[in-house]
Amino acid sequence: MKIRKHLSASGLFRLMREGFDEIKEHRAENIQISLRDALMSAFAMFSLKDPSLLAFDERRQKDSNLERVYGIKTTPCDTQMRIILDEVEPESLRPAYKNVFRQLQRGKVLEKMIFLGGYLVSLDGTGYFSSKKIHCGSCLEKKNAKTGEITYSHQMLGAAIVHPDHSEVIPLAPEPIIKQDGETKNDCERNAAKRFLTKLREDHPHLPFIITEDALSSNAPHIRELKKHNMHFILGVKEGDHAFLFDYVRQAEQEGRVSTVEIREGGVLHRFRFFNQVPLNASNQDLLVNFVEYWEISDKKTQHFVWVTDLTVSEWNVYLIMRGGRARWKIENETFNTLKNQGYHFEHNFGHGEHHLSVVFAMLMMLAFLVDQAQQLACQLFQAVLQKEGSRKRLWEHMRALFYSLEFDCMEDIWRALLHGYKITSYVILDSS
Repeated sequence: MKIRKHLSASGLFRLMREGFDEIKEHRAENIQISLRDALMSAFAMFSLKDPSLLAFDERRQKDSNLERVYGIKTTPCDTQMRIILDEVEPESLRPAYKNVFRQLQRGKVLEKMIFLGGYLVSLDGTGYFSSKKIHCGSCLEKKNAKTGEITYSHQMLGAAIVHPDHSEVIPLAPEPIIKQDGETKNDCERNAAKRFLTKLREDHPHLPFIITEDALSSNAPHIRELKKHNMHFILGVKEGDHAFLFDYVRQAEQEGRVSTVEIREGGVLHRFRFFNQVPLNASNQDLLVNFVEYWEISDKKTQHFVWVTDLTVSEWNVYLIMRGGRARWKIENETFNTLKNQGYHFEHNFGHGEHHLSVVFAMLMMLAFLVDQAQQLACQLFQAVLQKEGSRKRLWEHMRALFYSLEFDCMEDIWRALLHGYKITSYVILDSS
């Protein structure tokens, strides 16, 4: 089975090490554990899907696979790892995401993700830490109006390139939603989105992006921000928030200016109503959007969705625009839910720290998820073993069992052992006396 050098586990792990080498060391001289080893150890913990930092730490002294498979020379203990990574600037990890993205480009893997002439990027916010006791200076704060009790939390704006026809996603570097330096007010998803779009365009100046989001994003400031960065969009919209828009379309329909299309697929009827160049709202009548309303009708139920987009809508592309809008859920289902429910332990507190630790851990976990998704998209060996195992969770359990019990030279050998089987020809009983 052909192994792609740069898009195999070994190639991607090497890419991580090279990227971590570029991060500036923040500590004084006489360092016993390199920053690369500390970052790579945390990455390995998330790559192996260990349930906690303690579980990872219990095995580090007796596990030579960490050096052979991940290239870690010295693995820090749990306390050392927390202390070292707490001072790492989360922004310094962004190039590691871009490095994987570049390899997917070079390997022509991204071509299968092209949709409507661009790359469909789904954005959404999610929380991954909450506590009434543990907190740091970056925590968001929410005070209970009745009791005065404060809940501290960390959130992030997650983003991934998605495609309606593929279960794989390509996560991009998330934008932390945290209290910004020098600020007393909480950060919010809207501000995080502004930062994210700016950085995305800086990282990829020429790539065509189509941003898809939920109804909270269909407001004039955000749409103007998307246009400023030359990004297309398909955004959910609700009548309760956009009465002017829906009234405008109803009036146009009475005047015969609204188009309708029906497409029957098996036992499902797809009904569309669309209208181009509609004012977004009464306060922003200069901001014109294109309106798409859709009903999916079957014997069992009827589903209803509405979007606004800057893509010109016609009877030839309205079905695709609908599919792009509905693919927004992949940031929830194929990204956040996978991280929470398929072995990544996304909502577990691996360590909070006083500065950046919580955010750094979250970004390294998402980076491990990106490496897994890259293998799922491009590595035939990984695809085959995942198909045989039947689920990611089962694959991680069996991979971890082999990793911590037998010696391997690379992760590909573990995949081969799981795919083809293996046997132990002999064993040695150690005498403690």
